[in-house]
Amino acid sequence: MLDEDGYFGESIAAAYDESSSEMFTSDAVEPAVDLLAELAGAGRALELGVGTGRIALPLARRGVEVHGIDLSRAMVERLRAKPGGDAIGVTIGDFASTRVDGGFSLAYLVFNTIMNLTTQDAQVDCFLNAAAHLEPGGHFVVEVMVPDLRRLPPGQNTVPFHVGETRIGFDTYDLTTQAMSSHHVKVEDGRGSFWSVPFRYVWPAELDLMARLAGMRLRDRWAGWTREPFTGESRSHVSVWEKTAG
Repeated sequence: MLDEDGYFGESIAAAYDESSSEMFTSDAVEPAVDLLAELAGAGRALELGVGTGRIALPLARRGVEVHGIDLSRAMVERLRAKPGGDAIGVTIGDFASTRVDGGFSLAYLVFNTIMNLTTQDAQVDCFLNAAAHLEPGGHFVVEVMVPDLRRLPPGQNTVPFHVGETRIGFDTYDLTTQAMSSHHVKVEDGRGSFWSVPFRYVWPAELDLMARLAGMRLRDRWAGWTREPFTGESRSHVSVWEKTAG
């Protein structure tokens, strides 16, 4: 992962909440916070990739002690500027390897953030790091998309995810390495801008194996935060792994 001057530097952080505004609505946030608060119980929660606090802040308002790890100082500055932001402990670092003190009953990664780790080794390290922070019986939660490869006809490697009058977004895939990139084109006042972010898509069964390597087992998998059944048609999933004793 690049540092805060890379993919999530000042220019991205300044507009992040606005550009992802649909993810900040109560319909998007409250079901996630409901489930995470239930899993945290009376324990502490660790958010990997805490960003601007979309989930950490309302979870803390539920009475859960939240600590975050994030590589982007620019994103964390936005968190700090929000009401209650000073109550969230944050460690600057790569969430695949950075350690913080104490034990946690819950660790979580939301909104496809596991894919910001662009190698399989880094994703495995992330599971190991989450498990190292968890107390026995604690839970690791990941929300991530299901790779949308069925929309790719032979010979094509690009799938659009937004086409509007002023903004176009599309993903490109490399089926041999599971590398993908999201590309964003925006036009304002006759001037265009472009930025892209690399990811690594990952399959549910692959995540389950990473969890097993880290001493965790799958407890639940749903299509969303309101616990809809996960099926072959699901476009994303919320998975919960439990750290085994010993």
